Amino acid sequence: GVAGDPIPYNIANDNLITSILLGCFILAAVSIAQTGNFIQRHFKNFFRTPSEGTTVITETGNELHFQYFLLLQTSLLFALVFFFYSKTMGNGTTGLPQYLVIGIYTGIIIAYILTKALFYNLVGWVFFDRKKNEQWTKSGLFLTATEGVVLFPIVMLHAYFNFSIETTAIYTIIVIILAKVLALYKTYIIFFEKNTDFVQSFLYFCTLEVVPLGVLWGVLVFMDDYLKVNF
Repeated sequence: GVAGDPIPYNIANDNLITSILLGCFILAAVSIAQTGNFIQRHFKNFFRTPSEGTTVITETGNELHFQYFLLLQTSLLFALVFFFYSKTMGNGTTGLPQYLVIGIYTGIIIAYILTKALFYNLVGWVFFDRKKNEQWTKSGLFLTATEGVVLFPIVMLHAYFNFSIETTAIYTIIVIILAKVLALYKTYIIFFEKNTDFVQSFLYFCTLEVVPLGVLWGVLVFMDDYLKVNF
């Protein structure tokens, strides 16, 4: 007989990815229900200007685990958005299993988040005191975790309700821009408000936020091309 055309990959029919997304939703819902007071407290403190006598928010082990889980979820969701974009807008396909490709993208994004956190700690250790660094570490972790929560609806809508890649991309870009604006605001009020030096704050922000984001995009595009050419 004549071989038929292969059925195009559809993430909605991928049992593994569906199970992961469903598990993320259930775990996030349970975690939010158990740590609602912590989220409210952190959200309120995020927009307050810390004073000299302000103590850093203490977190329980469960609250830290919840944020780390959301950080992993954020990495997975950004990887899925890039996967959607690559499948729709890119040229060619790879012979690797799709879940492995998504796993590679997720690993790259996790490496980006950890590397960025390392650079923040190194720069903070040189120029700022321990308390300010701790305030930013907790705020940065909370901000990254929140990105995953906000990104979850559009990933589900694209995967299972056929939202266009253009709508998904615009939504994701808006989420990233808002996160970067909030990061700029938070770094300014923690590190530079007393110096009233916005230019220094902006350069600090560009070095540790904008440049790494551009590098991440370049690495993802390079890896996507590499997988398509070599596999």
